[in-house]
Amino acid sequence: MKQKDLLIVIPVYNEEKNIRRVLEALLRPEIMEIADVLVVDDASRDHSGEIVRKRGCNLITHPRRLGYGRALRSGYQYALQRGYRYVIQMDADGQHDPCNIPVIYRRLKERTDQGREPDLVLASRFMAGSSDFPVSPVRKFAFALFRAMIFLATGRRIADPTTGLQGLGRRAFAWYAVDGHFDDRYPDANMVLQMLLLQFCVVEQPAVMHAREDGKSMHAGLEPAWYMIRMVLSVLAVTVRIKVLKKDAGAGLKDVECGQEKEFSESGI
Repeated sequence: MKQKDLLIVIPVYNEEKNIRRVLEALLRPEIMEIADVLVVDDASRDHSGEIVRKRGCNLITHPRRLGYGRALRSGYQYALQRGYRYVIQMDADGQHDPCNIPVIYRRLKERTDQGREPDLVLASRFMAGSSDFPVSPVRKFAFALFRAMIFLATGRRIADPTTGLQGLGRRAFAWYAVDGHFDDRYPDANMVLQMLLLQFCVVEQPAVMHAREDGKSMHAGLEPAWYMIRMVLSVLAVTVRIKVLKKDAGAGLKDVECGQEKEFSESGI
């Protein structure tokens, strides 16, 4: 079967209650005719990996848990090595409706008014045209804080700076694939800020998303408080590194593809 130019990357950790129906939705003809699917199992302790193998999807298995960000970066490196042009990353918990895939894919190929293809398409829960999405008061505060920090640093208003559903052009995921260019633990608003400051082309797209129905979120318990503290510090560090120290300044305007070759096995790395 001929390889597509789009790869859907799904990081998985203990999502046996959700990953089956996510894959069933993705394996429909309207998705499969435009995209290949890669699942990165971050050392799940349940039957997530077995479910993926039975569905016949491409699978990378981490021998030990490395974190959500590292699972994504394994997907970027796989896409880079295999020659994909676009990546769409989505979560395995069922919150990201597969109906967004063709919309994001089209947006990745549409040139902006400046004549550039987007490097990063953020699927937003909070734009006109987005579906209703329930948000707790704590998360509303976090979103407002990160929006404000990004606006102060870049002058850009980003409606949903923490969205996990994103489309990436090859220049973006090639950049992320390099050590030190991506937060291996909690990639979130800090990475959106980084790409804006580096002058990659970042756009937003209204999206359809759903609340998690089963399983445990990585932001459960006391994790949201720690996440907010860590993210604020990370956003400040990114701002200083690029705006003050000029580290990698202007990288988004260069045509040089930054990446490291890495051999992958589809049963593990």
